[in-house]
Amino acid sequence: MTSKTNNYCEFLNNVKLLKFFLFVSILIVLQSCKIYSFTGTTLSSDLKTITIQNFTMSTAGGPANMSLSFNEKLKEYYQRNTSLKLKPADSDLLLEGSITGYELTAVAATSGDKAALNRLTIKVEVRFTNTRDEAQNFEKEFSFYQDFPQEQTLTQVEKTLVPKILEQLVLNIFNDTAAQW
Repeated sequence: MTSKTNNYCEFLNNVKLLKFFLFVSILIVLQSCKIYSFTGTTLSSDLKTITIQNFTMSTAGGPANMSLSFNEKLKEYYQRNTSLKLKPADSDLLLEGSITGYELTAVAATSGDKAALNRLTIKVEVRFTNTRDEAQNFEKEFSFYQDFPQEQTLTQVEKTLVPKILEQLVLNIFNDTAAQW
């Protein structure tokens, strides 16, 4: 064999060896990802159950199914992001409350005293009870809004804005109860 052939064979062996080490390194990294997972919660390990009472509608306005939609989003989020089991009563954690506001306001006035934007705000009153740590208990109002152009009516945007607002409210409630950021 010539010197060039030997160098080429040596090069191929080095490439194969490099590929092998890269493959093993990737496997180790992927395996370590399974060992350490982050759920984003700061819940004590002794908390096993949660009761989420159906939030009632205590305000005029809004879609007829808004409280039902909110309740389902809230329950689903806790089931998906914690190991807590839903119970109808007598649980470690309790969430209850009502939807207390559904408001449309004009914002960003223009020179002609017309609103350039309208704002839809939804407010939710929440009572949180932690039977294992009463210092965590609270009663708090959460609100969130979405703006939309004045050229559109509430009827036109309600089907897209309300789910977005409800999702953000659920996230905010979750962060204050389970993540405590």
